[in-house]
Amino acid sequence: MTLREMDDHVTYVQQLHQDTGPVVLINQFNLAPEDTGRFLQAWADDAAFMKQQPGFISTQLHQGTAGSTTFINVAVWESARALGQAFRSPEFQARAARYPDSTVAAPHVFKKVAVPGICTA
Repeated sequence: MTLREMDDHVTYVQQLHQDTGPVVLINQFNLAPEDTGRFLQAWADDAAFMKQQPGFISTQLHQGTAGSTTFINVAVWESARALGQAFRSPEFQARAARYPDSTVAAPHVFKKVAVPGICTA
C-alpha cells in the first residue's frame, strides 16, 4: 500500500501528535478492480483490530457507485493522539502490509466546524 497526503501543508503523521478530539479520520482508498476482494478482507481485519483500541468510537466503509474502486473509511476517535497510538502500533503496521500493492491510501484527520445556522461543532 502507498500512502498519499490529502493536504500539502499538514501531514497525517503531524496530525496524529495533536491532542485534539473528538476527531474523524477520513481515509480514501483507490485500488485496481481485481484487488477489491483482498482489499475488503484487509480492511475488515484492520477495523476489527481498531475496534479494540482505546479511544475508538466507530467506523464505516463506503464504496463509490457505478463500479468504482474508490473507498472512503470514516472513523470517529476520541482524540487524534489515540488514533496515532493505534496507527503506530506494530500490530496495525503488520496488518497494513497485507493490503494489495495497488492500494493507494490518503488518510487525514478532521474536526467538526461550526457554521451558524447550518452545522454545530
